[in-house]
Amino acid sequence: MNQPENTSSVETTWLLLFSAWLVALAATLGALFIGEVMGQLPCDLCWHQRAFMFPLVAILAVASFRSDAGVWLYALPVAVIGLLVSTFHNLVYFKLVPTAIKPCGEGPSCSGDAMTLFGIIPLPLLSLLAFAAIVALLLTARRRMKS
Repeated sequence: MNQPENTSSVETTWLLLFSAWLVALAATLGALFIGEVMGQLPCDLCWHQRAFMFPLVAILAVASFRSDAGVWLYALPVAVIGLLVSTFHNLVYFKLVPTAIKPCGEGPSCSGDAMTLFGIIPLPLLSLLAFAAIVALLLTARRRMKS
């Protein structure tokens, strides 16, 4: 038996929002694990990214619970600002931004070897991917809501 289109749309919206929440949760737990368990202090740019990622966990959890596709109105700006900070962080990490405008001060370096996971994957890149995934999922939920 086919389900009504409305039920399918609500389930798809829920899945998109739940997926965005899982990404935000994984990024938040990863940041807390690296900082609190592994004892690696975040650089200034990491702190700024955390300021935009951490609230997304609560916002997207509530939106998932309510299947609220309208969450894009208030979650998308937070995720986009986090994406912009993360993009700048990657430009610093990959040395595409001159060091004269490097925002890291007294904390750990944005471009040191400590900024990698398993010595391979740069942490700024993981943050960029997480914010990009959340933005993509929210835009998809928004598009589903309008159609």
